[in-house]
Amino acid sequence: MTEHNNFSIKSFGICDYQKIWNEMQQFTENRQDNTLDEFWVLQHNPVFTLGLAGKQEHLLFTNHGIPIINCDRGGQVTYHGPGQLIVYIMLDLKRANLSIRELVMRIENGVIQYLAKYSIYATGNRDAPGVYVNGNKIASMGLKVRKGCTYHGLSFNVAMDTTPFGYINVCGYSGLKVAQLKEFIQINSIEEVALEVVRCLTDSVYQ
Repeated sequence: MTEHNNFSIKSFGICDYQKIWNEMQQFTENRQDNTLDEFWVLQHNPVFTLGLAGKQEHLLFTNHGIPIINCDRGGQVTYHGPGQLIVYIMLDLKRANLSIRELVMRIENGVIQYLAKYSIYATGNRDAPGVYVNGNKIASMGLKVRKGCTYHGLSFNVAMDTTPFGYINVCGYSGLKVAQLKEFIQINSIEEVALEVVRCLTDSVYQ
């Protein structure tokens, strides 16, 4: 764990979705006014998750043996698996003086700034939050606000098997394709990517 003035960073390795989701809920329920914000860095075992707006019709193919979990984040359906960087963001919105919309934009901008370091041009999308390269989605977001604090967060495709994205309408959009970082740069390790991405995220969130 790494601590800073406003936040701490925790690394979890590869985890089951349900366990981490339960721990995020518990952390948020128990946090106090002086509790540091936390950024949880991890990867997930293969899983599809449906957000609160998730519709079953966006699951195009279900005969794959991958768990499908309905969860309490915003957004539609997405896929998580090894090789995808997850950063869960437990942040006190009131203390940070941020609206949820502003936080989403700052998270997007953190990823965009990271990609810009490697001359990869990326954009956000106000109507469909996330980060896109050449119209393909490289990072997705879904947040939950409870007691004025957020949990859930960001998934960033680094070096993964993207086949399961073909089993869904990604984030509820028919025909939306995904991109991943390894298409653009050499990946030495996802841990190395995580260090840089989290630095860009925290710089953007706490600017």
